[in-house]
Amino acid sequence: MALQNDYQDVLEVAKTVGAKVESREENGKLILKGSVDHAWDRDRIWDQIKAKHANWQQEIMVNLTVTNAEPYGLYTVKSGDTLGKLAKDIYGDVKLYPKIFEANKDQLKDPDKIKVGQVLNLPPKSIAQA
Repeated sequence: MALQNDYQDVLEVAKTVGAKVESREENGKLILKGSVDHAWDRDRIWDQIKAKHANWQQEIMVNLTVTNAEPYGLYTVKSGDTLGKLAKDIYGDVKLYPKIFEANKDQLKDPDKIKVGQVLNLPPKSIAQA
């Protein structure tokens, strides 16, 4: 149970992104197994692990299946969303919002004008941070 407590922040991120995971401790490691909807959900979990846990390689094993094979993910705009907020939530850096804008130029004319209900393409993290 000690590792479950130590990695509570990771389990909270998994819950926030809607991951369906089971966790158990076995042979001195925390094992997370399950599925996430999009690759960016998986990446947010990994980002949390790597940012907050120096010994993660010895302490945790993660096996997450991505169930949606869309480019990197499709996102339906909700009330209060901005491209900057999405960039911060998904990539960890608000300054990457132009990458989301570029990936959606077919439907967006102005990065400050997104509409509730629009479905945006989210570029892979590797492309967004390049």
